Amino acid sequence: MRREYIRSTLLMAASIAIGVMAWSGHVTLLPVAMGFPILWSLSRTRLLAALVSAGYFLAASRGLPQGVAAFYSSNIWPGLLLWFCASMSFVIVHAIFWTKKAGTRPFRYLLAAVIMAIPPFGITGWAHPVTAAGVLFPGWGWWGLGFMTAGLAGLVTRFWPAVAIALTGFWLWSAAFWTDPKLAEAWRGVDLQLGVSLGRDAGLQRQRDMIATVRGVASDGALYVVLPESALGFWTPTVERLWTGILRDGNATVIAGALLLDARGYDNVLVAIDRKGSHILYRERMPVPGSMWQPWRSWLGESGGARADFFANPVVSIGTSRAAPLICYEQLIVWPILQSMLHDPDFVVAVGNGWWTEGTSIVAIQRATTTAWAKLFAKPLVIAFNT
Repeated sequence: MRREYIRSTLLMAASIAIGVMAWSGHVTLLPVAMGFPILWSLSRTRLLAALVSAGYFLAASRGLPQGVAAFYSSNIWPGLLLWFCASMSFVIVHAIFWTKKAGTRPFRYLLAAVIMAIPPFGITGWAHPVTAAGVLFPGWGWWGLGFMTAGLAGLVTRFWPAVAIALTGFWLWSAAFWTDPKLAEAWRGVDLQLGVSLGRDAGLQRQRDMIATVRGVASDGALYVVLPESALGFWTPTVERLWTGILRDGNATVIAGALLLDARGYDNVLVAIDRKGSHILYRERMPVPGSMWQPWRSWLGESGGARADFFANPVVSIGTSRAAPLICYEQLIVWPILQSMLHDPDFVVAVGNGWWTEGTSIVAIQRATTTAWAKLFAKPLVIAFNT
């Protein structure tokens, strides 16, 4: 009994350590997440599998309580509650599909992995081990994703040591020659440090400051300038006239985050502005659950909250190219990027507004996961964040 207790404690401790290391914000450490399926398969009871899953997920998403507290300007308790609730889908799925039968374990783990990658459970499908595919198999595309999936299945069999050694070999080889994704030609992503004021300061001076920033970048030869999520605030006719008037005499195209408001709620969007005018380029498929996406409002007959367009506009046309846009939360989950890659875009555009994540690794994790996916499919990457 004592030996079993020690073994269970070690498995739970290891799952926490793996969650912390893999999701530290360093892209080359993402393959550490491959340790989770091993620990899940080594669990001897369903309860222990649930505890291992909880340890991994809670450790991986450890920045959430602090971030929620900053977002709502409240104490830590709402964040802790959301942290716990978000972990439940991951824990429940992996507990249900755990089995003692070694013969069916790979199939059951893969089923759990697929469920956690697509809605509805995929809505909180953070820290998915398959994200490491881009580190192990950069440039392999769908073949790399297939090999990674097969590798994860192999890690829950009795042959897991051999599979782990093989995958570690790919990891070390990739890390030794690692380079970040190249930047799309003539594109510039602008990182800002405007904190909570971005998107909330609707004054004319803020818009003028943003325009001056764009002009400075465009004067350096950029034809496409990407600004972070919510950079333009609420997209109104007044703001539209200001920006289109300023850009009418230039060659630059601005891609910027904005909020499009109506009587029922709002859309978190990317707007494209050039000398010909402006248009809504992209509507976010998956806003942040809870703080932005609040589906219960419509159930109660209330308005408000951001709309989720789950599987809409996976790619957008910009000039003669096609881009896969990812806004903030979409960078943490699996299906938006894979849906976009089904359409073979020319590059990836990732924007975010992470002022509320100060003191956490959330923005670093977003950058790492987006980088890994771009490397897997060998796509140029443009990133713009506000912190």
